[in-house]
Amino acid sequence: VKLVESGGGSVQAGDSLRLSCAASGVTFSTNAIGWYRRGPGQQRELVAKSSSDGVTTNYADSVKGRFTISRDNAKNTMYLQMNNLKPEDTAVYYCNVVVAVTNTRYPYEYDLWGQGTQVTVSS
Repeated sequence: VKLVESGGGSVQAGDSLRLSCAASGVTFSTNAIGWYRRGPGQQRELVAKSSSDGVTTNYADSVKGRFTISRDNAKNTMYLQMNNLKPEDTAVYYCNVVVAVTNTRYPYEYDLWGQGTQVTVSS
């Protein structure tokens, strides 16, 4: 069970990037997903998340209107489209899946994380 991220890089302010996160051993379609980031010297913060049914999405105020979270259940892949990037978006970005284990007497959830991908935005 793992998540593999791709799509990071170094860009100029105002550019766009799309991050991808491909899953193996876990199905996106039945789990909540999210993207987090950790900037230099900062704690990890939520960027965007989507409910398991994809109906509800939430974004950090700092990225609203610029970033979009999405998923392709057929490809078992999630995405973060990032437009109009700013230097303050520079961070390591992590994808996350909240895996719900229900076929057990005591259902539980656990977090699955990608390895992280660096995004650097220069002014």
